[in-house]
Amino acid sequence: MKYPLLATALGSLLLPALANSDSNIKSGGATTVYDQSRNAFSLPAANLSILRRDNFFIGNAFFKQPWVSSPASTKARDGLGPLFNTNTCQSCHVKDGRGRPPHSENEDFLSILVRLSIPATDSEADQQLLKTHGVVPEPHYGDQLQPKAIRGIAAEARPQLSYKTINGTFKDGTSYQLIKPSLQFQKLAYGPLHPKTLSSARVAPAMIGLGLLDAITDKDILSLADPEDNNNDGISGRANYVWDAAQQKTVLGRFGWKANQPNIAQQVMGAFHGDMGLTSSLNPKQNCTPVQTSCQQAIDGGDPEVPSHIMDKVVFYSSTLAVPARRNHDAANVVKGQQLFMSSGCSSCHRPSFKTAEYPAIKELSKQTIYPYSDLLLHDMGDGLSDQRPDFLASGNEWRTPPLWGIGLVNTVNGHTRFLHDGRARNLSEAILWHGGEAKSAQQRYIDMPKADRDALIAFLNSL
Repeated sequence: MKYPLLATALGSLLLPALANSDSNIKSGGATTVYDQSRNAFSLPAANLSILRRDNFFIGNAFFKQPWVSSPASTKARDGLGPLFNTNTCQSCHVKDGRGRPPHSENEDFLSILVRLSIPATDSEADQQLLKTHGVVPEPHYGDQLQPKAIRGIAAEARPQLSYKTINGTFKDGTSYQLIKPSLQFQKLAYGPLHPKTLSSARVAPAMIGLGLLDAITDKDILSLADPEDNNNDGISGRANYVWDAAQQKTVLGRFGWKANQPNIAQQVMGAFHGDMGLTSSLNPKQNCTPVQTSCQQAIDGGDPEVPSHIMDKVVFYSSTLAVPARRNHDAANVVKGQQLFMSSGCSSCHRPSFKTAEYPAIKELSKQTIYPYSDLLLHDMGDGLSDQRPDFLASGNEWRTPPLWGIGLVNTVNGHTRFLHDGRARNLSEAILWHGGEAKSAQQRYIDMPKADRDALIAFLNSL
């Protein structure tokens, strides 16, 4: 793998500007909040007008409060299930933050879910599913496993993770251990899984800054794509193109672990449907497969169960959660770590900054210089991180570059330091060590660093 020389040169040019500018402290531009508490991910954009904050807090109420099964005395929050993962958005996105895998084999999946699919055939039906859903769902269990159910309905299964230890050594002789997860299923209630089932565990990502990412133009994202690696830097970011159900056309994907959602509204409605079994304008049918007859016959909570006036508030809330400001940005080891981040090639994918465009839906997000440290593109991360499960144009090895803003506050907000798509990394160092594929050169640079440099790089990440 070629070392990304261009990224190194670019990093050396960008670093003085970043290090000497107070603007990069404001990760979300004028929307940035200065909070380092457990509530750091739960605040409205700092520049959000007082009048519009009402919509934020109404959306927050529906995000936090549990939904119940029908029939119920409450008509605003009924319709849960019949099959579901959780009964509230907040259960997965605790304090609007990052989910984690279970601490033990006996713990239920709380803020982590399982995607399912099977390889597509050349049939017209499968090709249509690939166009509109990105995958062909598993016949008995659909495209997402539901480990919970309302009374009288059988939950689909109980997922479980086990781990294999992988040992390694840094160049300076310091040893490290990684853990590789393996997914199993118990108590399958609707028959065996298809023999070619593809499964992928996914932790809930943090909710901060989503509206700002939505306000970046397609042009600015696509300008960073280099699928054929024409500049020979070893980095070949690709765009994922996905189905926009509202517009009924294929568009650029930018949300989700594989960039398989085009916008916040579709992401939120998909979560209501897949995670809580709640219908909406984009997902009007219950989340039941043909063999799940009791699921199909269950009482619903309305048509749809989440009406547009409620969904709009949750989408607004999800769009205006603020990004916290950087911390300790001028500390010597943080400045050194930032230089190492740039010179090691990390910034080739984790691009420091964007400027948002005009965003008429939420004007406060317009024309902001932001520092997400992502290019929102797909990158081949190597076989070690592969889930072997394609999603629209994304291959099993490809993942969207996750934004890094707020990453140093995850432990404060959520009480853990589990990273990567399935939470296998127990800290930021392990997350770097799992990088392969296009990021192999950057990973090797990290392995070759002396401990003081590794510590400085982690200090920089924790400042974001």
